[in-house]
Amino acid sequence: MLNVIALMGRLVADPELRHTPNGIATCTFRIAVDRNFVRAGEERKADFIDIVAWRQSAEFVCKYFHKGSMIAVNGSLQTRNYEDKNGNKRTAYEVVADNIHFAESRAASGGYAGGYAAPAAAPAPRAVPEQPVSFAAGSADDFAVIDENEDLPF
Repeated sequence: MLNVIALMGRLVADPELRHTPNGIATCTFRIAVDRNFVRAGEERKADFIDIVAWRQSAEFVCKYFHKGSMIAVNGSLQTRNYEDKNGNKRTAYEVVADNIHFAESRAASGGYAGGYAAPAAAPAPRAVPEQPVSFAAGSADDFAVIDENEDLPF
């Protein structure tokens, strides 16, 4: 059996960090994931998906992501049943995150939560070859003749 989810979307609110009575960190957040198909004349629709992360992943999300951040999540779909305040039976669907990754640059995200921003440094100069390589400048002598009676060398 296979239960694998891969999502990329934007956080719709700041993630919430909580701890279990045993001190294990857990973080819940919701992301908006655009649908692939758009009907002519309509706006693109999005699905809003609940994610839960545990332990170091939970602390990572709460430290570096905030509302509007683009995030990539790998995990599995999990369901749980519960009873709401009115006594109605409900089912919750959520993705349990296994791996969480940044999905955009720091500059594009406007910095991380916590206000950390590294100073912008000038990019290092690239080494440029003195003469560009061009196969058009070669001669016929650069190629070896293959005898048709022999096996090909590859």
